[in-house]
Order: sequence, then C-alpha cells, then structure tokens
Amino acid sequence: MAVVSAAALSGVDLPRHEAAVRTPGRPLAVIVRQPRLINAMLCGVITYTLMNFLMTSAPLAMKHEDLSLESSNLALQWHVIAMYAPSFFTGNLIRRFGANRVVLMGLMLTGASIAVGLSGAQSYHFYLCLVLLGIGWNFGFVGASALVLQCHKTSERNSVQALNDFIVFGAVVLGSFASGGILNRYGWTVICALAFVPVLVAIATLMLSEHRVRYSTQERTS
Repeated sequence: MAVVSAAALSGVDLPRHEAAVRTPGRPLAVIVRQPRLINAMLCGVITYTLMNFLMTSAPLAMKHEDLSLESSNLALQWHVIAMYAPSFFTGNLIRRFGANRVVLMGLMLTGASIAVGLSGAQSYHFYLCLVLLGIGWNFGFVGASALVLQCHKTSERNSVQALNDFIVFGAVVLGSFASGGILNRYGWTVICALAFVPVLVAIATLMLSEHRVRYSTQERTS
C-alpha cells in the first residue's frame, strides 16, 4: 500500500510557497489573540476530544451492558466508516455553505449522538450514537481546520498549525485517560452527560463569533 500510495502521489503537482515563506509573519503571541482563531481552535479541540472520549468509552460500556463482542466490533466499524466517508463531500459543503455552518452541523450531530447515548444502552443505541458521532467529528473537525486556515498567512502556517495540533491532540490524550476512569466509576450515562457541556459551549461560542462578524461587517458597510 505504501508503494502504491507513493507512486500515486509522485505525479501530484504541489504548489510552492517559497516566496511567501520568506515573508516574515506576525509573532505567534499576536496571532493567537484573534477571537476567530480562538473559536476555531476551541471547536476543533472539543470536536476531536469528545469523539475520542465517547469512542473509547463505548466498547467498554457495551461490555458492561453484557452486549456481545461482535456488537462492539460492528459499532466501531460503522463509527470509523462514518468518520471518513463524508470526507468525499465535506469540502464541497464548506465551499457552498461556509466553514462556520459545517462546524455547527458537526457540533449538532455530536449533540444528537450524545442524546442517543443517553436514551438507552441497547446495541442499536450504541450503533446510532457512534455513527452520528463519526459524522459529527468529520464535519466539526474538518470545518474547524478550515476556519484555522482563514486566520493566518501562508508564512505563519507552520507555527499556527503546530500549536493547533499540539493543543488538539494534547486534549485528546487527556480525554482518553479520563474516559476509562469516569466510565468505571460513574457509568456510561455520566460520560454522555459530561460530554453535553462542551458541545453547548462550542455551539454558543461559534454562534457568538458569527454574530460578531456580521455586526462588524454591517458597521463597515454603513
């Protein structure tokens, strides 16, 4: 697979940004003060962390509910498909509706998956929960990554992307460590209930950011 992938990518003509890279960018401390960048990174962190938080807990919760190993495997298989299958059209959705709306859609799907998780603990609850969670992660994280790209220049890309990845995956690691202990002590219902809070925070932050952008645009045009 690696050889085939290398052969396929060898013919890709990637754009060069050498001139842009030589242009000095703003200090990272200045870039990260942008409210839009803070909101974009927050949405990316919450989307990815919650996906991992629930995904790692779900198979253990299914075992606690005496559901079969085959059910757990099937739930995770469909979850992974739901995570990556939408990538074929997520970019088109972002171009048509904007990254903000796609992120909002992802957060709402994540909230819906949590609601399904709270509604019961049968196999079909876990199946639907993880499928919605996978699609929500795709829309939320890809959309948030697109928002981050709008907040920096090409010459600032490496430092901003490195910081964003560090924060996102650092939070994912912490969520992974926390999920097992919380599930073992409090159960699946508490896992889902705790996940609701960050989703609501991200939705509120995103909507407030959109309102500020519209307000500033109206002020400039008036």
